[in-house]
Amino acid sequence: MSPNPTSRDDRWFYERSYWNRGLRYVAGVDEVGRGPLAGPVVAVAAILDPSFDDPGVTDSKAVTPARRLAMVPLISDAAVAWGVGVVGPEEIDRYNILNATFMAMRRALACMPVPAQAVLVDGRHHIPQVDLPQRAIVGGDRDSLSIGAASILAKEVRDRIMEEYDLQHPGYGFARHKGYGTPEHTEALARLGPTPIHRKSFAPLRLWQQNRLDL
Repeated sequence: MSPNPTSRDDRWFYERSYWNRGLRYVAGVDEVGRGPLAGPVVAVAAILDPSFDDPGVTDSKAVTPARRLAMVPLISDAAVAWGVGVVGPEEIDRYNILNATFMAMRRALACMPVPAQAVLVDGRHHIPQVDLPQRAIVGGDRDSLSIGAASILAKEVRDRIMEEYDLQHPGYGFARHKGYGTPEHTEALARLGPTPIHRKSFAPLRLWQQNRLDL
């Protein structure tokens, strides 16, 4: 569903549409990590206090790493509740990345200490198997404070996971590229082969395996 043209000037626009119906706890949901060759996909669901107002909360890709890190305690303090859902490479390979993304979102919603009454999700798709009022918003991380907050939290959580993986699997540069298919990463993959955190169903990994079989 396309964003309402007025929403960019009122970043509580979508939340307020549910508040006006008596649904107080509106969760913004976003994910990080659909595209990388390695590591998990991470989703966050966040319910913010309506008094929160920080214009810097937006799409995590548009925020510098230092600014994102500084915003985490601000968002946490402003959150009525927030939850994290993580789906690892094995489940991504088993269920495909789209279904794994939905799984991460459902897990994020399920672990919040305050249950959501409605959901705003970034993108074009509603989250399957979530029996709550939902609205999918293209560009929602820019148009909704709740989704923007979820985007930043998800990015920070996933970055810390990939930094830990960098210690466990040296030589790949996970702390720098976070598992994305950079030249550094693909060169290391060709030289060292895949690790347990690589997504074997993704094309570069399938190609690596095929090349091994052709030898």
